[in-house]
Order: sequence, then C-alpha cells, then structure tokens
Amino acid sequence: MRIKLTIQKFNPELDPEPYDRDYFVDVHPGMTLLNALLKIKSEVDGTLTFRASCRSAICGSCAMQINGTQKLACQVSLREEFSRHQKMVIGPMANMQPIKDLVVQMTPFWDKIKAVTPYITAVQAVPSRALQGLHKTLHHADGCIMCGACLSACATYDVSPTFLGPAALAKAYRFQADPREGDKDARLASLQKEGGIWDCVRCNFCVAVCPKEVAPMEQIIRLRRQSLDKHFPNAGASDTIGRRHITQFVRVVSDEGRLNETRLPLLMMWRTFYRLMRTLPLGAKMFLRGKTPWPFKKMPGHAPVRRIFKRFEKH
Repeated sequence: MRIKLTIQKFNPELDPEPYDRDYFVDVHPGMTLLNALLKIKSEVDGTLTFRASCRSAICGSCAMQINGTQKLACQVSLREEFSRHQKMVIGPMANMQPIKDLVVQMTPFWDKIKAVTPYITAVQAVPSRALQGLHKTLHHADGCIMCGACLSACATYDVSPTFLGPAALAKAYRFQADPREGDKDARLASLQKEGGIWDCVRCNFCVAVCPKEVAPMEQIIRLRRQSLDKHFPNAGASDTIGRRHITQFVRVVSDEGRLNETRLPLLMMWRTFYRLMRTLPLGAKMFLRGKTPWPFKKMPGHAPVRRIFKRFEKH
C-alpha cells in the first residue's frame, strides 16, 4: 500500500512562507507515522526536520498536527489514520511559532509550566499512610509527559496568550492535591488572576488530544471547586468573569428554577460596564428572537427547585 503524505515545510532562512510538499511511502503493517517520517528523512529528503526520541509515547517529543488534530507521531498507525481520513496532512503544532518544518518553539510552553511553581513549595511532614492511594487522589494529573498538545489545541490560548494553559494548570492541581504541600492557599491564590483557572472556556479540546488521558480541563475544574469551597477569592480584582459566571449561574437557577439569559449577564458584568455594553448587540438579537425573559419574573413552579438548593446549602 502506497500513501501520500503532505507535510508542511518551512526553513526561515530560505522560505518566505511555509509550503506543502508531498512524499510517497510504501506502508507495511504496523508502520507508524514516525516510522514513515524517519524513512523519508533517511531515503528521500534529509532536510525534513522534526523532533523524536523514545518512539514509545513517553517523551512527548513527536507531537504535531496530523489531519488537523494534535497527536504523537509514534502513536499514529499510518494505515488506520489514512483509512479514517483518506489523507495524511502533517504540520507543526498550532498556537506555537514554527522554527523549521515540524519543529516549534516550546519556550512559551515551558514558561507557563514554570509560572505555576511545579514543585512542593512548603513541605509538611505527613505519615506514610497519607500517601497511600496518592495516585488516585491526583486523578492522573501526574501522567503528563509535557508534549504540549493540549496548549496547541487550547481555544483560550489561541485568543489569549496570557492564559497559563491546560498543561500548566493540570500540573498546578497535581501539587495542590499532594498532602505534602503545606501552602495550598498561596498556590490557589496565584491561580485566581487573569490568565488563571477562570479563563478556561471548557472547550474540552485539551481532553480530546491528550495522549496520556490527563484530562487537563477536569483538573482545572477541580481547582475551581476548591476555590469556591474556600469562598476564594472574595469579590474584588480577582473576582473574574469566569468565576462570576459560575456563582451567578447557580444563583439565578436557584432563585428562578431555570436559567434566565437576561439576568445572568447583568449579574456577571455589572462591575465592568464596558463588557456589559459589548453584549448589547447580542442582547438585541436575543430580544428579537424571543430569547430574553423578563429579568425579575420567576417562572411558575420554581419553589421545588429552590427547595433543592436550600437543602444543599443546609448540608
């Protein structure tokens, strides 16, 4: 079986823009994309540049975009991928500056990992039994191989490069959940600012592309729950739109028995007038389509829903 691979080429010293080049490879059973790339480099084009090391999905070096999705080349069966998509289009990871061909600049990724202080900052002594089952407590957050696929797929990072990113925040949860960490409140406080846990839009792309099932978005949600459980942060500079969306969403549903799409934006953004004004065109479209209920009118039968929330608050 002979397959065409369309690979993005780019040498900044020679090429003004990236371009695609086609290669043809004879595929044998069990052949991975990484095997094919090594074969092309060895036999066809010695200038083809990519990262690779372990060939066993451990080092994370060979992350790239394959048919529009971030994957490890060493994990991709060439025959299965081609059968699924009827094409093989390979390029460097998105959201990252290409250096040459499939190699990207990883410095921004490592800067974000460093920004969350990826180690225990104030070690406290705990009995050995407290460490039993630690892996389960971490919810596999310690399985990250730092491939960067999640940051490449992240919708928030795509529009806001100040966002810490899924991998860094999953790493933060790994130490936040460790019983040996003695300064958890300080760590949690550092994650409340703009670019922290409340900027995640829960697009789920990081979960979909993670080759090690770390599920970064779920780790971010756990950090959010810890923040809310501690009533932290208090309203103020760190009280972000993302946090208010969650707290006010619950407030509206508990009050009215449903989501009121008119009242929720008012409660979320009244402190930031310019944001509220930016939503007016959307509000006008919703009004014309009958999607804007009266903001202070409770729907019939809301009392049972309110009792559910009251019981939860009591316990």
